[in-house]
Amino acid sequence: MSVGENLEKYNDPAGYDTLDNEYVKDLAYIEEVAAATNGLILELACGTGRLTLPLAKKGYDIAGVDTHPDMLDRARQKAQEAGLDIPFYKQDCTALNLNVKSPLIYMTGNSFQHFLTNEAQHALFESVTCHLQPQGHFIFNTRNPILGELAEVYEYTTQKTDHSGIVQMEMEIERYDPITQILYCTTVVETVEEGEVAHVEKSTISLRYTYPQELFRLLETHGFELIALYGDWSKSEFTKDSPSMVVHCRLKKQ
Repeated sequence: MSVGENLEKYNDPAGYDTLDNEYVKDLAYIEEVAAATNGLILELACGTGRLTLPLAKKGYDIAGVDTHPDMLDRARQKAQEAGLDIPFYKQDCTALNLNVKSPLIYMTGNSFQHFLTNEAQHALFESVTCHLQPQGHFIFNTRNPILGELAEVYEYTTQKTDHSGIVQMEMEIERYDPITQILYCTTVVETVEEGEVAHVEKSTISLRYTYPQELFRLLETHGFELIALYGDWSKSEFTKDSPSMVVHCRLKKQ
């Protein structure tokens, strides 16, 4: 499965904004690094511009890249409404073709987990390397594979009722394959009206979990040095129980 075939969860850009637009914990860290750079910043898997727009508003020269056309359309619309001139490109992050060398490339939102195979991860790093300035920075995050949480099949159901009495039953099923290190997630939403199921919507997403030693080898293979590994965007110390791995690396001196 390619990255482009694993995007069902993003088919509702407006809904995505409703869920995630208020999340800004990663913004402060990215801006701190951006403030020490000079040149065009690239955001990979930019989505609807959750970080791209506020950084552009603060005067940073920035461009967004994503493979989902509807997400990009919404990002462009939001930028236009805000009076911002931000270039957004529809490209696969494993095969970037931009005529630019950037001092900083970043990718947040655990988007690294969409690169499901070793080959895809290597292609991503090769693509990033080709678009970084010498000693350029690459920052990304990915969920920490906590074995106790991945060792079981999770199934749970939530129910919501709106003001008109329409009920939505949301069922989540998660299954982890320890061989591929991929978590397969399925969401089924049933809309119930007058006691009958009126509509069923199903979506899936697959997420690769990568272990710290795998990341270190990946960085070394592609000529990066690790600047920092944090357990979250607030720079907490990374431990085995950290929810996330925030990876800040830099191309080594040639």
